[in-house]
Amino acid sequence: MKSIFFTLLIITSFTNCTTKKTSYEDEIKLVQYELNIQYADVKESPLTEEDLKTFKGLDFFEIDEAFRVEANFELTPNTPIFEMPTTTERLPLYRKYGIARFILNGKQIELSIYQSQSLMTNIEFEDYLFLPFNDLTNGNSSYGGGRYIDLEIPSEESKTIVIDFNKAYNPYCAYNGKYSCPIPPSENTIPLEILSGVKAYGKHH
Repeated sequence: MKSIFFTLLIITSFTNCTTKKTSYEDEIKLVQYELNIQYADVKESPLTEEDLKTFKGLDFFEIDEAFRVEANFELTPNTPIFEMPTTTERLPLYRKYGIARFILNGKQIELSIYQSQSLMTNIEFEDYLFLPFNDLTNGNSSYGGGRYIDLEIPSEESKTIVIDFNKAYNPYCAYNGKYSCPIPPSENTIPLEILSGVKAYGKHH
């Protein structure tokens, strides 16, 4: 009995080593699947009626775990509430919640992470943080107006935050001009090509 248990333990350990990459890919594929389900749903989709008729799925960059980074996270308490410019005259209120610092492809990157003042009063979104960014793919393989990543407030003891660019998505404005979308602040411009997440929409149409 004992030897069977140890054999199982060894097999389980070995399997865990070989499936780590697969399980990460599965996690991202699930995110992509859920996004496609949402965009195909008439009630939830940001797509125009015309595009919805022919929608088969979003285009994504290859899943690459190198674009999942654990960044040092510095809180920025008492920063002023400000109006974030959008693609329309709407000026939603945000506050810089913290600064994430990490190295990607040999470059030191620093990004500001924001908290929506309206969402923080909503129980469902009270832990929600917002990371809008631009990078060198904008206007080519990705949407010209930048992309977004949703994050959660890390625990108080945590000095790090995970930023996964494989989960980067387009503002609704990439699909439909009727929406009002925050414009990524210039301080969040990454001097690299972020070849992960959602690609530009309509390039292949």
